[in-house]
Amino acid sequence: MHQTLGRSMSFNVEQMTALFTRSDGTYLCARWGRPIAAVIFGLEESSLGLFKGAIESIVHLAGHEMAEIDPELGANLMMFFCRSWDELVLVPKLEAMVPDLTALCARLTAAKANQYRSFRFDADGTIKAAFVFICMDEAMAGQDAHGLALAQAVQIILVWSDQAFLAGAPLGVYDGAVVLRPEIAAVIRAAYDKTMPRVAHDKSHGLRLSARVINALEAC
Repeated sequence: MHQTLGRSMSFNVEQMTALFTRSDGTYLCARWGRPIAAVIFGLEESSLGLFKGAIESIVHLAGHEMAEIDPELGANLMMFFCRSWDELVLVPKLEAMVPDLTALCARLTAAKANQYRSFRFDADGTIKAAFVFICMDEAMAGQDAHGLALAQAVQIILVWSDQAFLAGAPLGVYDGAVVLRPEIAAVIRAAYDKTMPRVAHDKSHGLRLSARVINALEAC
């Protein structure tokens, strides 16, 4: 669900840390440590450009880089679209990349989930790879295609809390178009600031992020 875009809010420290505090109470904000080389499976050719364009726009917003190929992995961002979770089990070599894939698909089916993301990390804790699985159920199929692409791009550019967007979507509607909310855009830019750590496990990181986001929004 998209929200109507209203006046941007300046995050306080509690709101900021909530974006990266997981349901188990741990804090993690991690960004990509290598250029993103994306591959998308299961989409019609006409939709590929839309999703790749959304990823490129969010990567550009962050000040990060895209690549044609990752020298170690080939592709380090893989997105899979399916109509039922059982289809993923049939994808050749996918279980080698996603351990216990069969059990995962069973859990996602039981939970009636329509999306799942899994990250891999380099030795320094930065994002090494991401796997995104989208089950195009009725709810997903009913979404605006641009909004769906943009939302997925936002959710892979950083490791967010598993509860980050339960209270409010990262997107809004402005003049009839689905757009990224200014405060979330400011968070992404701040998290990729060269003076900020690429990985943080302490909630004091939220204080530093909050200061940058407030300054950015007040400057708009």
